[in-house]
Amino acid sequence: MNTLRRWSLCLLLASGCATAPAPREAPPVPNMAALDAEAARAMAATGAKGLALAVIDDGRVVATRAYGARNAKGEPLLTDTVMYGASITKSVFAYLVVQLADEGRIDLDAPIARYLEKPLPDYADEDRYSTWSHLAGDERWRAITPRILLTHSAGFANFGFLEPDGRLRIHFAPGSRYAYSGDGIILLQFVLERGLGLDVGAELQRRVFDRFGMRDTSMQWRPDFARNLADGWMADGTVEPHDERSTVRAAGSMDTTIEDLSRFAAALVRGEGLSPRAFAELTAPQLPITTRSQFPTLQDELPPAQRRGDLAAGLGVVVFDGPQGRGLFKGGHNDSTGNTLVCLPRGRRCLLLLANDVRAEAAFPRLVRFVLGETGVPWDWEYAGRTFWDGR
Repeated sequence: MNTLRRWSLCLLLASGCATAPAPREAPPVPNMAALDAEAARAMAATGAKGLALAVIDDGRVVATRAYGARNAKGEPLLTDTVMYGASITKSVFAYLVVQLADEGRIDLDAPIARYLEKPLPDYADEDRYSTWSHLAGDERWRAITPRILLTHSAGFANFGFLEPDGRLRIHFAPGSRYAYSGDGIILLQFVLERGLGLDVGAELQRRVFDRFGMRDTSMQWRPDFARNLADGWMADGTVEPHDERSTVRAAGSMDTTIEDLSRFAAALVRGEGLSPRAFAELTAPQLPITTRSQFPTLQDELPPAQRRGDLAAGLGVVVFDGPQGRGLFKGGHNDSTGNTLVCLPRGRRCLLLLANDVRAEAAFPRLVRFVLGETGVPWDWEYAGRTFWDGR
């Protein structure tokens, strides 16, 4: 039995697996005055201009807060200010895919060729997707499955356009190792839309945004967002205007608010909308992560003795084992955005952080520890070489 199947069965059947130390009890949620004070200290220490957070406890949103400014005019960042979701979009998309698998609409382990009318490289290149024609002559694409795409193990670079020659290629046997890839997520979007005839934007609107009352969330730009919109700050303090993304891209086109995305986070950690088995599958370790850090995406694997045994790819998230038991997290980042979602399924607890200033990321480990206690989030893997604020 391969590692993926064994780890999934360990979680689902709770038998035949090595025992782990008993998880620690979760600390109580800090009171709001203490939380506000800690956020203020974090922003002062990092120079961040804007930060929003949400606390989920026992599957319920117990606090949403916003601090600082949303633009260079100094207009306040509010809990209903529209912010860029960045790559947390991928975890929302993964939730949709697991729902479809739960309903029997798609098989996570079926080759994607089953769902396509013609070979993948034969599809005309479109700006909306990637350049699948670059894969002509490499039949390894036929081994790719939805599970492989959700675990970032198709063998792609992050994006084909980042390759030295700008051409998408497969670097290793699909399913054999983890290497973060936005193009892999976009390929799965392509399979749903071209193979199953689904409109991914409409499906996410109906199954997630409408279901959880996420009124100011969309996979495409909406003109009404302009009234209360967050621009961003880059590491050097330069302001970057909010990008009006007009195309649905499952890898990262979502605009949202801290209020809205907190509702999704609470639903996710409750397993709402999924069968118990599907929820277990979503949060199970699927594939060991064998690299020193997440980026660069195509770095060499560590020797077996140096690999972390507490870190694995889940479906659209990263899964880790820490002092409070199993956890999952997903980050989102660009030059002016820093986001992270950390959830602990055992207590159905999460902390969601959305920052419209990338400098706030230096305070993320401290803020997560302040709210959730020691979790075991692999910050050194997520942010290789980064110096963090330690609270002093």
